[in-house]
This record gives sequence, structure tokens and C-alpha cells, in this order.
Amino acid sequence: MIYLLLFWEFAKISVVCVGGGYASMPLIQASVVDGYRWLTLPEFIDIFTISQMTPGPIGVNAATFAGMKIAGLPGAICATMGFVTPSLFLCMALAKIMFKYGNLGSIHGILNGLRPAVMALIAAACISFVLLAVWNVEEIPENFSDTFDLKGLVILIGAFAAARMKVGVIKILLACGIFGLLFGLL
Repeated sequence: MIYLLLFWEFAKISVVCVGGGYASMPLIQASVVDGYRWLTLPEFIDIFTISQMTPGPIGVNAATFAGMKIAGLPGAICATMGFVTPSLFLCMALAKIMFKYGNLGSIHGILNGLRPAVMALIAAACISFVLLAVWNVEEIPENFSDTFDLKGLVILIGAFAAARMKVGVIKILLACGIFGLLFGLL
């Protein structure tokens, strides 16, 4: 039963996920962390991090890793197939529509309307991740100073600055991992 549920949940996410892998993260989080409570937020953030570091689309990677964590190899297969199958059919249908009607103003209007929604979804996920990285909490605490993690803030600011300076993602992730290790040893 869990396998069918994994397939169904990730298929639903795939159908409504507009904007790529990063936009799928809050939807996956809402399902596997907030909804079913299959994973904790720290486990999900670990999956998100690993999904970025491994080759391939981040949404597919996250589905695979989440499925693996939840129900082993069969769970990974079901979650991945759930995430990929609807997208495959939707992409084929949209490609046909775009080739036939792509120069219509209404199509451009729809796409322009979706961009802010995608940014809002990504921003919502970012806020959750910042809270966990810097304050080590899943929700906004009443007193930020009780849970504040200076090391997390230093790594966050450094990674953000490096990203703005166009440093490669792999270099940023490696540097942050090394700094995390060093801070942990201190």
C-alpha cells in the first residue's frame, strides 16, 4: 500500500509542479514532511542537499531519495516513477501545444503569470531552510536568541556571497561541507 501511495503522492506533485526542481521542493516537503510525516524536516533538507549534489534533475533525485528513505528500493522506484510519468505525458502535450499555438499572446500571458507563483514557492522553501540552518528550528521561535546558530549563519552568508559571485555550485557545496566539518570539530 505504501508503494501505491508514494507513486500517487509524487504523481500529484509532478502534475502541479511548475518551474522545475526547486519549485517542487515545497510541494514534496508539504507531502512527506507536513502531510504524512514520513520524514522530518532535517531529513528532508538532507535529501534536498544530496539531490543538488548528485547528477540529474533535482526533483527526480529528491523523489528517488525520499522514496528510498521511506520504503527502501521499491519505494524509490515508485516515487521516481510517480514523479516522472505525469511529467512525461504533460511535456509531450505541452510541446505539441507550444509548437502549434506558442506565438499566441494568451500563452505568453499564462507563462508570465506562472513566474511569480514559482518564485513564491521557492521563497517559501528557502524560508523553511534558513530557519533550520540558522536557528535550528522548523517554525519561527518566540525568542530567536535561544536557538541561534552563528556557524549556520556564517556558512549561509558565505554560500550566498559565493553564489552571487558566480562560484560554481560544486565548489560552494564542498566548501560549506568542509566549513561544517571544521565548525563541528571546534
